[in-house]
Amino acid sequence: MPVHGISGDLLDLLLCLGKEQHPYEFVAVLQERNNIIEDLNLVPGTISNESSASVLIDMLPLDTHRIGSAHSHPNGVLTPSPADLGFFPRMGRYHIIVGHPYGRKNWRCYTAGGSPYDLKVIE
Repeated sequence: MPVHGISGDLLDLLLCLGKEQHPYEFVAVLQERNNIIEDLNLVPGTISNESSASVLIDMLPLDTHRIGSAHSHPNGVLTPSPADLGFFPRMGRYHIIVGHPYGRKNWRCYTAGGSPYDLKVIE
């Protein structure tokens, strides 16, 4: 079942995390409740630098509400990289990329296949 949107508070948190971690990437697992993306888990064991972040898949929490992932692109490019496109299908259906300068217009959502997805912000 498709999600209806993302919580505005969670989107603001993702943008804040991107800004706080800049110039490094962060990675988080997104969770949904009642078809709304509204929570996250930061991924333990994430190895991050200025150009990428690596995740140890075995370290991911098991959760039936996991819907996808979120991560930052400090360079501000909001399109998925080849590494992202390999990662997305293993993590769920929806994937959010936030980028510099981390304002409300500096994010995009993609499907597991890498297609843009119009995700509504629910305030």
